[in-house]
Amino acid sequence: MPWINEGGNGGSWKPDPGGPWGQKPSAPPPDFEEFVRRTQEKIKLWMPSGGFGGGRGVLALALVGVIAWLLAGFYTVKPNEVGLNMIFGRYTGKTGPGLNYNLPYPIGAVEKLEVTDRKATNIGFTMRPDLRSPNSAIAVDQPEESLMLTGDENIADVKFVVIWQIDPVKPEDYAFNIANQRETVKAVAESAMREVIGRSQIQRILTAERQSIESGVQELMQKILNGYKAGILILQVQLQSVDPPEQVIAAFKDVTAAQQDQNRLRNEAEAYANRVVPEARGKAAAIVQEAEGYRLQTVAEATGQASRFNQVYEQYKKAPDVTRQRIYLETMEHVLSGADKIIVDQGEHGQGVVPYLPLGALTRPAEGARK
Repeated sequence: MPWINEGGNGGSWKPDPGGPWGQKPSAPPPDFEEFVRRTQEKIKLWMPSGGFGGGRGVLALALVGVIAWLLAGFYTVKPNEVGLNMIFGRYTGKTGPGLNYNLPYPIGAVEKLEVTDRKATNIGFTMRPDLRSPNSAIAVDQPEESLMLTGDENIADVKFVVIWQIDPVKPEDYAFNIANQRETVKAVAESAMREVIGRSQIQRILTAERQSIESGVQELMQKILNGYKAGILILQVQLQSVDPPEQVIAAFKDVTAAQQDQNRLRNEAEAYANRVVPEARGKAAAIVQEAEGYRLQTVAEATGQASRFNQVYEQYKKAPDVTRQRIYLETMEHVLSGADKIIVDQGEHGQGVVPYLPLGALTRPAEGARK
């Protein structure tokens, strides 16, 4: 409210009779005490001068009580909640966030459910406060929940967490169809995990099937809870750890190491075979090709020699003496061309041994020196 100063700096201050734009001021809000006083005066009109002893006084008090009781039926629903209205214990409908109304107790009742809040249920372990650090917690194993039998008759220590929430579409199912909802979720989760683990092998559980196990357990839990009409949505299943039992974990590690060695040696053997077999096949193919080439060469040489012999034979039939002399000379030339020779003249006027100068042998070193 604006204020005006009367009499300058030394004057007193009083409320401005006009609004900020010069309009007339609105009527002041009614005083609460005045409202109560007027209400009491109206009530006294219904009462005789002797007080509350008359019938009108009792009626007035009853009326006030009824009004107060009816006003008690207003309630507020938070944004993350849904209100379930009940009349004489029977469900009549649900209400959303905001101010709502239902007949108060003992006729009506309202149950509020946090439908958007996510809840977590631990199976196989529990979280307890750490006495050494007040702001932290430690996990405590629950072997009666975590030890499960696999499909290959091994034991696995499985710890996991289920994230769930109330179904916002059917919160009445959550409130009225099942009791001990958290315990029900935990029992269904343990049963579903045991069924999925019972169909799997320990080695696959520890390595490749973790994601498929999580999705399988989530689907199976949702199916069971839908059959119960539990009004619960399973949002996620998270495997925290999957290990062999503590009593046999050392032996299991030895078995795992042996299997890894077996796989490594098998891979090395396959790599060696992949390297050696192609080399052997290549060498075999080369030998076969060399043999084929030798066969073709030998056959070609034999064919050529037979053709040459036939040609010589044809010439021999035409001139036997000349051909015979020619064959003799060619043969002697072929035989004596690579041997040391001594020429002897056996004629009537021969001189015996004829001096022979091997000009070819003398010229070869010179030719080699020029090269």
